[in-house]
Amino acid sequence: MADRTILHCDMNNFFASVELLSLPELAGKPVAVSGDPENRHGIILAKNYEAKAYGVVTAETIWQAKRKCPGLVLIPPHYDRYTGFYHRINAIYARYTDLVEPFSIDESWLDVTGSSRLFGDGKTIADGIRKTVREELGLTCSVGVSFNKIFAKMGSDYKKPDATTVITRENYRDLLWPLPVRELFGAGRKTAEKLGTLGITTIGGLAQADRKMLEKTFGKGGTMLWEYANGLENSPVANIDDRVKAKSIGNSTTYRYDLTSETDIRTAIRALSDQVATRLRREHARAGGIKLDIRDPYFKTISRQVRLDRPTNLAGEISETALAILRGVWPEGAPIRLLSVTGIYLEDEEEAVQISLFEESETAHEKDDRTERVIDAIRGKFGKDAIGFGRLIRNNLGVSGAGRGKGPSFNPPESEAEKTK
Repeated sequence: MADRTILHCDMNNFFASVELLSLPELAGKPVAVSGDPENRHGIILAKNYEAKAYGVVTAETIWQAKRKCPGLVLIPPHYDRYTGFYHRINAIYARYTDLVEPFSIDESWLDVTGSSRLFGDGKTIADGIRKTVREELGLTCSVGVSFNKIFAKMGSDYKKPDATTVITRENYRDLLWPLPVRELFGAGRKTAEKLGTLGITTIGGLAQADRKMLEKTFGKGGTMLWEYANGLENSPVANIDDRVKAKSIGNSTTYRYDLTSETDIRTAIRALSDQVATRLRREHARAGGIKLDIRDPYFKTISRQVRLDRPTNLAGEISETALAILRGVWPEGAPIRLLSVTGIYLEDEEEAVQISLFEESETAHEKDDRTERVIDAIRGKFGKDAIGFGRLIRNNLGVSGAGRGKGPSFNPPESEAEKTK
């Protein structure tokens, strides 16, 4: 059976590159996209190569980055822009194949096995994609070409920026086996450290290690890593229309100041619930349960969840449930640094609809449903801030309703800020 041809396309410095499109005067200067230190989100979300040259890394604090690079220019994130480019980028990929599987907001796998007669071999297609992305969008990407998804992804990391790397059955030992084991996709820092205690420091060393010993030490994960190192991974690339259903939908916020009053807490939970409810309706889903996470100023976090009698995607019902959870577990007046509201036990919207035994209750539910869908329609036509709930207007928390959630609505929704490499 002939090998597949898999591409992994990884946008270079995606967040920073998108921002610099509208700020050409910053070209050549060290730039980073960062959270707002006034809202206690003072970390680096993304950086350009000039900032990277100073040692600036994703997820470090702003003060750490500034210490390395005093001239670092900080730009606030604009998630709507990134989402828009995500769709435009994947639309370019779809010109070559319908087997496009987003891995994150700036990475996608493509299976172009059946496209060679139209567009050429894998390298030719990869080079064509890079050229098109550069000319049409003003951005660059690196592409790995291989016979499976893992090696394709490692190929896109192998050389940056704006490069194509082909990893074949003939050269993968020469290219990948000498690399540190932590460079293997799926091998995190702790795993690499534990492998080091076994004398395994390179990908080649892992590939040649005893498989049964690895399984005994790491469980199924050990077998998986051994297969990855030996080029045995063979999972398919999903069709672009086959979106994986989310298992949960949630939003969280760290606040400008610690919440202690009932008014602030209700406002905060209502805003989060509005965001979650809007995303649930967008996904045509209802939540069968609600989970609430609460973090205090000392970073102690508690998490509680409840099952609902009736699945919901309405902000009011989610908000009241979250508030009930909080009142049951959190001392009145105790300060809150962060709140997270998550819809869990998701069900398809149509399947989740149940007729209530009590007509008045169902009528009230249907009225709320109509109201919130009208709000969705107005926001869709006039913008996310065109309409909102009264409690959220001109509050001091720096929060509003729907649309404040981070990242596009696709799975998995990992953003560049969540990468540690």
